[in-house]
Amino acid sequence: MIKNSLLSLFALLILLTQFSCSPASEKPTQLPPPNIVFLFADDMTYTAIQALGNDEIETPNLDKLVHQGTTFTHTYNMGGWNGAVCVASRSMMISGRSIWRANQFKDQWQQNDSLALAQTWGNLMEQQGYNTYLTGKWHVAANPDSVFQTVRHVRPGMPGDFRSQGSFDSPETMPLGYNRPKSEQDTSWSPYDTAMGGFWEGGQHWSEVLRDDAIDFLDSATANPDPFFMYLAFNAPHDPRQAPKEFVDRYPLDSISLPASWLPRYPYDEDIGLGAKLRDEALAPFPRTEYATKVHMQEYYAIITHLDEQIGKILDALEASGKMENTYIFFSADHGLSVGRHGLLGKQNMYDHSVRVPLMMVGPSIPANQEIDTDVYLQDIMATSLELANIQKPDYVDFNSFLGLATGESTTGAYDAIYGSYINYQRMIRKDGMKLIVYPDINQVLLYDLKQDPYETTNLADDPAYTDQVASLFQDLQALQQQYADTLDLEPVYNQL
Repeated sequence: MIKNSLLSLFALLILLTQFSCSPASEKPTQLPPPNIVFLFADDMTYTAIQALGNDEIETPNLDKLVHQGTTFTHTYNMGGWNGAVCVASRSMMISGRSIWRANQFKDQWQQNDSLALAQTWGNLMEQQGYNTYLTGKWHVAANPDSVFQTVRHVRPGMPGDFRSQGSFDSPETMPLGYNRPKSEQDTSWSPYDTAMGGFWEGGQHWSEVLRDDAIDFLDSATANPDPFFMYLAFNAPHDPRQAPKEFVDRYPLDSISLPASWLPRYPYDEDIGLGAKLRDEALAPFPRTEYATKVHMQEYYAIITHLDEQIGKILDALEASGKMENTYIFFSADHGLSVGRHGLLGKQNMYDHSVRVPLMMVGPSIPANQEIDTDVYLQDIMATSLELANIQKPDYVDFNSFLGLATGESTTGAYDAIYGSYINYQRMIRKDGMKLIVYPDINQVLLYDLKQDPYETTNLADDPAYTDQVASLFQDLQALQQQYADTLDLEPVYNQL
């Protein structure tokens, strides 16, 4: 027995010696911190990519990202605290805070609070040694030069339009570009007429300016050993939806089909803040016509295809820089858009076309051609990039990294339910394939089975068979309100159930 014990001890010593004497050359090579490229669209719904199921639109470069990486097919924005939903979305993205906490936190940015600015996404990356870069749409209360080291062509919430020359008080006083087209003879607006300003202001389409900015940065980064973080925020496909004529001509109206949820008018529009005086909704005539809807979809598709072309050139430049192999690419949008669905034009509602966005991730160790239907928030991109950069997620960041979900290494990052809100007009919860929407001002509750009814056209809330489910989801929604510091009292609505 003693001999066997001695032999075992001797074998253990040999094993330990082998590990301790391994030459340094055999140790795993530690890769430098990865680069992060965030491609951020504006007003782009989840159905606006061909590779994700829309055969009517051309998006060859976004399709490549779908095929080369992992797509989170159910990605959501929490909503907005005013009509400019993008402000809330981008504030959440930059701060890492959920909607109502971000709404309060932005006041510190406006006061140029140095601690608040240090807690922003760009500064967190810079503190880890990243070279940070921003170009394009900002629309956040913080000074962009206090968040990113290099800033180019900071854009406002949207390109200029003709609002100063009209009023939303009546259809007769609408500015140019709104309440149109009234008929097939209405030629008051052209998306490729550069005299209309908007994206054409400055002489070059804004998406092309952003492309050139990104390529210039990548050219300079070629010889720089420091990792970089690029925040490339397009204004497209936000209105005014303008693109060169060749892109508009790719979409003849007879090739465009109406959405399955198309309506001439949403029955609750005025009650939930979506009437004709809301700028986004005033773009097309009330009631909606099939012709006007198709024209707006034509312009939407055209500017997306033009955007896609610019993204392709940026990706080519990234490849040419020699940095691609150690770069993670994210593509998403700040929120979706209705473009005629449910009789709506804008993003200020709780339907999937407006709160759900595309999200693709490409990079080392990320599986190709993978689609994950786990519910996530688009602001999880921020938390994911922190994990990739080996930055411990601060306690104030409410969102989760989905890196483990993408690689299949863990289920950490999944949410039990998705929360949505718009001012005090609307609340929403999505859970277990069901969606409950609440309109507090009119005690209206809607329930949709998203598996059986993905376009949300059949309201089940008044069906007695779903009474218990409505009550259960309502309680879950109230729990999410507490979790996300939402102080709107929904109890009066619950008592009406």
